[in-house]
Amino acid sequence: MTGGRPGPVLVLGEALIDLVPVDGDGGVRAAQFGGAPANVAVGLARLGTPTVFAGGIGGDGFARTIEERLREAGADLTLCARSGLPTALAVAEPGAGGTGYHFHLQDTATFRLPDLSAQTSRFGAVYVGGLAAVVEPAAAVVRATAEAAASGSLLVVDPNVRHDRALGEDDGSAVLRALCGLAHVVKASDEDLERLWPGARPEDTCRRLAAGGRLTVLTRGARGSTAYTATAPPVSVDAVPVEVVNTIGAGDAFAAGLLSRMSALGSFTASPDPGTVRDMLSFASRAAASVCARAGTEPSVPAGT
Repeated sequence: MTGGRPGPVLVLGEALIDLVPVDGDGGVRAAQFGGAPANVAVGLARLGTPTVFAGGIGGDGFARTIEERLREAGADLTLCARSGLPTALAVAEPGAGGTGYHFHLQDTATFRLPDLSAQTSRFGAVYVGGLAAVVEPAAAVVRATAEAAASGSLLVVDPNVRHDRALGEDDGSAVLRALCGLAHVVKASDEDLERLWPGARPEDTCRRLAAGGRLTVLTRGARGSTAYTATAPPVSVDAVPVEVVNTIGAGDAFAAGLLSRMSALGSFTASPDPGTVRDMLSFASRAAASVCARAGTEPSVPAGT
């Protein structure tokens, strides 16, 4: 799965609206473009990578905001599913341990995804994850597309675990573990892995996933990132020092940076050499830092590239 001229990246999943507290007035919330897959699609497009976003777009004002944001970034929306249903909402609850969410998901356009399982071979890589992986009816579509991509493309899974009563008794953990098992590339935070495989050290989980032939990338916020492969020692890169203004979307920017660099290097593969791995991690870290340094979730092109 290495291409000299890899195809575009397909990003399948949700684009929704985050309702985030306004600084100085905890009782007021601002509507903000969100959804991990949508953030990744925007990030990829902003970084110059040909990107097709396949989500569910509704008929309300929020949907028009979402479509405008994706189009302005340069993402191709021709494969999106459309309906007159409303857009899903995620109410952000920032706290000392990170940002939590309460979701309003049911009967929305957001999770009516197109089934692209017959088209995955058109793409250099297929990215799935986020809420769409665990919320029906989207979850069935994500699963079918992931299974097809596992045999005909490069499947990238970012579990992006979220906790909320709307997601069922186990918050979709079993589904996300199964997707990681299908993947060629897994990008996950230490918190994701602790929630998916409780009782196991994230590093040990990464080694186990990598032993199955996967490129497994562990992110640890300010402590940097480490990539594990089946054939070489782990490669670690420090986080880029930055005065943090915002952390929402930093993990999505990292994922976009990783895939963007893969595309630029012609390395849509689960087994890049250690030098290429270090290059990809460094680029992704700088993309994430560009988000942390200012308000918003869109990465800028890292300096020195």
